[in-house]
Amino acid sequence: MTINKYQGKTKEEAIEKAKQELGEGAVVMNVKEIKPTGMFKAWKSSVFEVTAAKEEKDDFVDPRQVADLAAKTVKTLNLAADEKISPKEFSNDRTQDILSGRLTSAPELHAPELHAPELHAKDGLEKRLENLSNILEKQLSVEESRQKEVKEEEKEHQVVNPEGLQFIKMLYRTLLENEVNEKYVNQILDEAEKVMHSGSSVDVILSNVYQKMILKLGQPDTICVTGKKPRIIFFVGPTGVGKTTTIAKIASKYKLEMGMKIAFLTADTYRIAATEQLRVYANILDAPMSIIYSSEEMNAAIERVNEYDLIFVDTAGFSHKNDEQCNDMKKMLAGLDEAYEREVYLVVSATTKYKDLLEIADRYKEIADYKLIFTKLDETEAYGNIYNIKMYSGAPLSYMTNGQNVPDDIEEFNTQKIVKQLLGGR
Repeated sequence: MTINKYQGKTKEEAIEKAKQELGEGAVVMNVKEIKPTGMFKAWKSSVFEVTAAKEEKDDFVDPRQVADLAAKTVKTLNLAADEKISPKEFSNDRTQDILSGRLTSAPELHAPELHAPELHAKDGLEKRLENLSNILEKQLSVEESRQKEVKEEEKEHQVVNPEGLQFIKMLYRTLLENEVNEKYVNQILDEAEKVMHSGSSVDVILSNVYQKMILKLGQPDTICVTGKKPRIIFFVGPTGVGKTTTIAKIASKYKLEMGMKIAFLTADTYRIAATEQLRVYANILDAPMSIIYSSEEMNAAIERVNEYDLIFVDTAGFSHKNDEQCNDMKKMLAGLDEAYEREVYLVVSATTKYKDLLEIADRYKEIADYKLIFTKLDETEAYGNIYNIKMYSGAPLSYMTNGQNVPDDIEEFNTQKIVKQLLGGR
């Protein structure tokens, strides 16, 4: 993994510098505003510092190289899903210093057995997550010195830090409690396993896990405005996930904040209420709206507003088990005139069961490649399915919504916030 820091007058300028050096695959790990100091600070402007990283292929541990050690680790931890964590973890006065949030100077532990309530451990984890900027600062120097692979014969003689084992165990259960699928939890911790050696502190372990998850979720991939008009934006997904409201939120942002010309089409002719709801939003935004029943009508409607920047298409929600409606949707998207550029967004609810989400992801993949929008984050406390479906489908994450208010309750997918919550932060 390559990690560097970049500064600019704005956050966007700093991110652009990172992408120029690391490429489009660069992922922003942290953004910090540096305010001026000194006698003349009133006449100086703040600068933004971005910590960015890029995953290198050889940064991952070859599972064949660590198979024996991993087996020993699993045996030691006994990470069965129904195992209860002993309250005798993370203890004594010196351990309390670690869990109090003093991240950069965790003392060395010598006691063979640690005693403290599990609640204190979780409190300490939350404080660490709140101070990830400090961890990342420290990790910059750690990662720079960790470029060469550890040889197999050296690994056999390395000693696993007992405190690190307990901490990994707590992360394991925290991720499971947040409904991250056990398969992906094991992948996360297997990749972090190499930092469990040679007395690595819990700060280094936490930072490693955090960075790996950030890189896997990636940067939000939102609506791309290239200048070519019009750009057709399709919103697809099951019934009841909030497609129409999500369209209104996104359209409002581009209309009111960016001054773009927008128009609406609706193919959701199954629900009269959906058509009327979109018409209300169109009237508020002073945007044209058309009802379409076929791809031919869609192309004709687009031609009438072809000087507009963005055309948002609301489609009918249907069960992923309904083959007929699935085929109709596929024909609709395939019938778009090749002269137009399109994007497809699959809108799903964060409250949907994991098994159903897998089937939905597969069914809509038959229709078109898509980006993911997660809605109703305000209706659940477990965000594991977001991570699960991203890993399962490989589709880019774009937006997330957390309420019904238009246009406020939507934002670009906040990778850092979601990962912190998955790891037990707030």
